[in-house]
Amino acid sequence: MRKLITSESVTEGHPDKVCDRISDAILDECLKQDKNSRVAVETVTSTGLVLVVGEISTKAYAPIEQIARDTIKEIGYDDPKIGFDYSNVAVLTSLIEQSADIAQGVNQAQEFNSTSEKYDKIGAGDQGIIFGYADNETESYLPVSIDYAHKLAHRLAEVRKDGTLAYLRPDGKSQVTVEYDDDKLVRIDNIVISAQHTEDVSLEKIREDIINEVIKKVIDESLIDENTKIYVNPTGKFVIGGPKGDSGLTGRKIIVDAYGGYSKSGGGAFSGKDPTKVDRSAAYMARYAAKNMVAAGLADKLEIGISYAIGVAHPLSIYVDSFGTGKYDDEKLLEIVKENFDFRPQAIIDYLDLQRPIYKQTSSYGHFGRDNEDFTWEKLDKVEKLKNY
Repeated sequence: MRKLITSESVTEGHPDKVCDRISDAILDECLKQDKNSRVAVETVTSTGLVLVVGEISTKAYAPIEQIARDTIKEIGYDDPKIGFDYSNVAVLTSLIEQSADIAQGVNQAQEFNSTSEKYDKIGAGDQGIIFGYADNETESYLPVSIDYAHKLAHRLAEVRKDGTLAYLRPDGKSQVTVEYDDDKLVRIDNIVISAQHTEDVSLEKIREDIINEVIKKVIDESLIDENTKIYVNPTGKFVIGGPKGDSGLTGRKIIVDAYGGYSKSGGGAFSGKDPTKVDRSAAYMARYAAKNMVAAGLADKLEIGISYAIGVAHPLSIYVDSFGTGKYDDEKLLEIVKENFDFRPQAIIDYLDLQRPIYKQTSSYGHFGRDNEDFTWEKLDKVEKLKNY
């Protein structure tokens, strides 16, 4: 049976990603000074406006306005002509301390007799459903569609920043549709690139440059045939973009951040949350487990689903789905997962070393499949042990 699967990605200049990046930059500044910071921050952007809201409990001093402006400038919104720039935007805040009712389930004020006791007593920062996924379609252990979508978006930003296509502006999107035949990758059906640009460049020039400098530099040409459709700025013009063209909000790109719709996505966003929030930390651990299981050859594709209750350390449920590709049945694969991976929140934080200021870089181009030593959930250090099964 033939089927089409589509995934999208966006650049860091997309309004929603501007918000994700500001939220994670605030988190990083808090963790840099106080690793036990409790942060749940969301950002809203619109024309000339940044609004930062949420809860922060920390010993750190985080100058919110300056962090927001520095982040906007770093993204590339540094010219008033673009319609949104770091020096002219208004930055408003509405922040309170984390609720004591929430904090009591995760705070570490008490003494513990052992690490195991600590892991058993420090609960999840909230209830939640979390999913992790991996497959062996690509070197990144991600589905082809989201892998290429991220690479195209990243390349779009790269050619803007290095001056190869100097007329580009920070906002941009990519979308890739791939065709499968009985779950075997056959070809790429279509590619969509929308790139914000200056007013003085023609659509023909943009299309030619995007195909040559972005698409051809990223996509395996063997997957493109005479029927592959390529759309570049399909509306014909993309001058007004970023928060000038559309409002933005932290956490509105959770499918982009995770698996591009190929696998399930949990109920909560990642950005702006410290690692006591299992929306983020447990999603990283579930990805880590799924990736190591697939890399060890125990399945060609694997999805792990987990649920938590606030203040409770042990997950309420864990399931495994290998989509019929497992070397064992799913019941046995679940047993292997439970024997080798600890999903208690504090165990995740310690094992993946998550109380570090590493999160701003996660905010664009996906939280998974990245070749970056700070992304500890992408390491494959369990593979040899898992091969013993």
